[in-house]
Amino acid sequence: MAVNDTRGSLRERLGRVIHDSDTPAGRRFDLWLIWVILFSIGLVMLESVRAVQQQYGTLLLVVEWAVTILFTVEYALRLWTARDRVRWAFSFYGVVDLLAILPTYLSIIWPGLQALAVLRAVRLMRIFRILGLFNYVREARLLLLSLAASRHRIIVFMLAVLALVSVFGTIMYIVEPKEAGFTSIPRSIYWAIVTLTTVGYGDIAPVTTLGQIIASGIMLLGYAIIAIPTGIVTVEMARQTRNLQLRACPHCGMAEHLTDANFCRICATRLDQPVAPVSSPPR
Repeated sequence: MAVNDTRGSLRERLGRVIHDSDTPAGRRFDLWLIWVILFSIGLVMLESVRAVQQQYGTLLLVVEWAVTILFTVEYALRLWTARDRVRWAFSFYGVVDLLAILPTYLSIIWPGLQALAVLRAVRLMRIFRILGLFNYVREARLLLLSLAASRHRIIVFMLAVLALVSVFGTIMYIVEPKEAGFTSIPRSIYWAIVTLTTVGYGDIAPVTTLGQIIASGIMLLGYAIIAIPTGIVTVEMARQTRNLQLRACPHCGMAEHLTDANFCRICATRLDQPVAPVSSPPR
């Protein structure tokens, strides 16, 4: 019975450190993990440089395996300490953590994996580790909440843009000759997307006067359209910021914390800790 209590207590303590980023220990763990993630991303980038790979290939392989084993242990601990293990395993960050460690183990089954053009992309899945950074940055929660709250308006905006480029692409297919590159409606829609987003590859360009006038209007419209999603997310971020509960930290005085925060995001002091009264000097 005592052994089960000890295991349960150990699992709860590790769970607070690994999953709760607003505790002092969780904050230190997340900072340490961020550095390891950045280091592993640097390894992936160095492996793509042929000169570095030829000179330090064996060393990079050993370090990569060490980092992969470290991430495997971290993944196992997250799975073990999760309140709902199945739900966490199939969550976004659970899948990302799994994708970050799978390619190295898959290279054992396919030793020539890096030499195959098609399967080489599997090794690049290790870059998914960078997505894990957003799980450890508390300030990213505000941005994610804003994006989630404005998703319906963004979807409507994207559908409107899709309708516009379809109309413009069809018009350009009718107006412009095939010799100018507008050989089909899908290719004309591709040109409309490139023009509306002000990218302008230049692989297709209108040659008629009417087509150039229409293209000029699309370019001007593109500047106005780009600002719309920015405004949508900005308004939602302002609303989410107003929802922050102003709870002053008794230690550092930081006032802006989320409603469910238990610890200060600056100094990690417990927010519900009573402030010690200042004793008056003896008279």
